Amino acid sequence: MAYSSRCLLGLCCAALGWGGANAAEVGKIVQAMGEAYVAGAPARVGDSFQEGATLKTGANGYLYIKTTDNGFFILRPNTTARVPTYQVDASQPQLSRFKIELTSGVLRSISGQAVKQARQNYRLNTPLAAIGVRGTDFTVYTTDQVTRVAVTSGGVVVSGYGAGCAADGQGPCETEGRQELFANQPGQILQVVPGSMAPQRLRDATLAPDAVAPARADEPVARLNASPAAADLTPLKNSTLALITATPEPPPALVWGRWQALAAQGADFSLPQAMANGRLVALSSYFALLSGPTAGWRQPQEATANFTLQAAQAQVLNPATGQGVLASLDNATLSLDFANNRFATSFELVTPDLRVAQRAQGNVAPDGTFGNARPNLGSNMTVTGVLSNTTSLQAGYLFQSRLDATRLASGVTYWTK
Repeated sequence: MAYSSRCLLGLCCAALGWGGANAAEVGKIVQAMGEAYVAGAPARVGDSFQEGATLKTGANGYLYIKTTDNGFFILRPNTTARVPTYQVDASQPQLSRFKIELTSGVLRSISGQAVKQARQNYRLNTPLAAIGVRGTDFTVYTTDQVTRVAVTSGGVVVSGYGAGCAADGQGPCETEGRQELFANQPGQILQVVPGSMAPQRLRDATLAPDAVAPARADEPVARLNASPAAADLTPLKNSTLALITATPEPPPALVWGRWQALAAQGADFSLPQAMANGRLVALSSYFALLSGPTAGWRQPQEATANFTLQAAQAQVLNPATGQGVLASLDNATLSLDFANNRFATSFELVTPDLRVAQRAQGNVAPDGTFGNARPNLGSNMTVTGVLSNTTSLQAGYLFQSRLDATRLASGVTYWTK
């Protein structure tokens, strides 16, 4: 009888979808309200679950999950999702792999430590789109007819399915029609509809995921442009809610992106409006960098600082034809020597048929701007940038270079320490 009972229990667990013996633990339930289910069973605070489990909320349901690498998933009402892969490799973090499937509803995702070290292996799928991260806090709303994405911190890369972007793929789809969205581009969402790989860029708050299913007041708070790791992943106590709701989100210290459409990608923001609210630092034919109203600079006490690239936009253009190709940046570095008022930066500029090393060095001014007026010894590109440390140490710069007789490269980057 005992043997039969054990067999029955095993069959029940398999039927509920808790994962097999080799399935990895995804995380633990830290909040469950209303109709909230994990693998078909009512969700209970403190329970953990494994890969393969289906997560579901009803019309009044909310489900908060803390992942094994200290990330966070939040399912708002009428949401169905599944986590087929959540493999954290502690010895080689860059080999970790993650896949989330959002079938319907609204899901918020805050990247954990392992995700941030293996962004190239993270994928969130909806019925219409593949979403990769640049180290991130973002929210997704989906049905089988539309997917919309908004970003609170970091950035995402989004593509509809098609040639070069399959639902069974791993990591972000780096297709020609992809769109990137970052927290430094406030008020925008990306939308994917059936039959289109290229997401639309919208500025309609009524269509945002938060408008479809608003956050509860006890959701973890994340500040715009803050590191996702800085978010308190504990549901907020009632005693703190009045303070939180009375404190508005500050505008970004640095504003950057495309101010003109490029290679089938629309403008990120209105340049005249941005200039009315901030100070223009650098401008090219397509990209702009501004200091926002909250930006400020004071000489730091540390002698040096090394930065991490959080996001970038770049292109390679043939001026004669006006044809541009989107580019990405690999192996990027930025170091500041405050003792000697110098900077150095480098990266590899990558397109489908190009990989070229770019580098620059130059001076840092007392007001926090930095750059080099022209390529010099040790430089093959020009850089114009600005620093801010009003809240956290941030940097942004616009770069330009001539690759050969027919091609010009340009772009804009955003960094944090």
